[in-house]
Amino acid sequence: MAINTKENKAAGGSFITTGTVLSLLALLALASVPSVVSSPYTLHLMILLFLSTIMGQSWNLIGGYTGQYSVGHAAYFGAGAYTTMILLQHFQIAPWYGALAGMGVALVVGLVVGSICFRLRGPYFVLASIAVAEILRLSAMNLKEITNGAEGILATDLPPFSIGGTVITDFSTKVPFYYIGLGLVVLTVVVTVAVQHSKLGYYFQAIREDQDAAHSLGINLSLYKNLALGLSAVLTSLAGSFYAIYVGFVDPPTVLGLDISVQIVLICIIGGIGTIYGPVVGSLVLVPLSEGLRSNLIASAIFETGIVSESSPVGNFLKENLAHAHALIYGILVVVVILFMPDGVLGFAKKLVSKRKGGRA
Repeated sequence: MAINTKENKAAGGSFITTGTVLSLLALLALASVPSVVSSPYTLHLMILLFLSTIMGQSWNLIGGYTGQYSVGHAAYFGAGAYTTMILLQHFQIAPWYGALAGMGVALVVGLVVGSICFRLRGPYFVLASIAVAEILRLSAMNLKEITNGAEGILATDLPPFSIGGTVITDFSTKVPFYYIGLGLVVLTVVVTVAVQHSKLGYYFQAIREDQDAAHSLGINLSLYKNLALGLSAVLTSLAGSFYAIYVGFVDPPTVLGLDISVQIVLICIIGGIGTIYGPVVGSLVLVPLSEGLRSNLIASAIFETGIVSESSPVGNFLKENLAHAHALIYGILVVVVILFMPDGVLGFAKKLVSKRKGGRA
C-alpha cells in the first residue's frame, strides 16, 4: 500500500510538471502571435477570447468553487468600466490608474451585496444578484451628470503609457491590447490555481458541496462567501476596465446589461464549472459563435454548403435574422450542454478520453 501511494504521488508530481510545461509552452506561443499575425481582425478575435476568459475565470471563483450562482456580475464589470471612463473623462486620470480605482469600487459593491444577499440561498440569491445589477444599470441611466446617461462615455484617445518619461506604447495598434489581455488571463488563471490549492479554496469547495456541513465544521459561511465574491468582483472589474480601454466607449446596456451577466455564466456552464480550463474552453466556443452570428459568417457557410438556397424564403429569413438570434442560439446551446454534457465540454471530453483508455485496456 505504501509503495502504491508513493507511485501515485510521483505520478501526480509528473502530471503537474507536464501540465506546467504545456501551459508555459502555450503561453510562449500566444506571446509570439503578434509577431507572426498581422491581421487586425485576428488580433481582435484573440482579444475577445482573452476578455471572455477573464470574465469566466473571475465568475468561477464564486460560482464554480463556492457554489453561489451570481447572475449579476455585470454590476462589477460595469463598476470597473465606468470608474475607468469617468476618471478619464472628468479628471484626466490615466485608465490604468482608473482600473485600480475600479477594483476598489467593485470590491465595495461586492461586500455590500454579499452582506445583504448571502442571507439568501438558491434561486433567491440568483434573483437578488440580478436585482443589484439592474439597480446599477438604472442608476447609470439616470445619473447623467456623472455617466452621461444613455449617451454613454466616449474616450476619443488614450494617453500613451510611459515609464520614467519613456513612452512604452501609444495604443495606436491592437498589439498593446493583446498583451494586456494575455497578461490579465495569466493573472486570473494564477489566482484561480492558487485559490484552488489553498485552504481558502478547500473552504470554498466545502461550502459548495454542503453549506450546513461546512458550517458544522466551523467554517464561517458569511466570511468565506464574501471573500469569494470580493475576489471575483475585483477580477471582473479588471475585465470591465480592459473592455472600456479597448473599445473606448461604455453605456448602461453595454456594460451593465443582463446579457453581460448571462454571457459570463454561459462561459463556465459550456466549458465546465469549477475547473481551471473550463472558462477557456467556453470562450473558445462562445466567442467564435458570437462573431460568426454577428458577421453572418454562419449564414454564408450554410448557403455555401447548399443546405439552404440564399434566394429562398428560408435563406432570406436567415440573412435578416440569424445575426440577431444570438440569444436563441445561446439558449439552444445551453439546453444541449445541460442534457448531454452536464459537466461542460471539458468534462465531456475527459469522459470520452477515459472511455477510450478503458476500451483499450
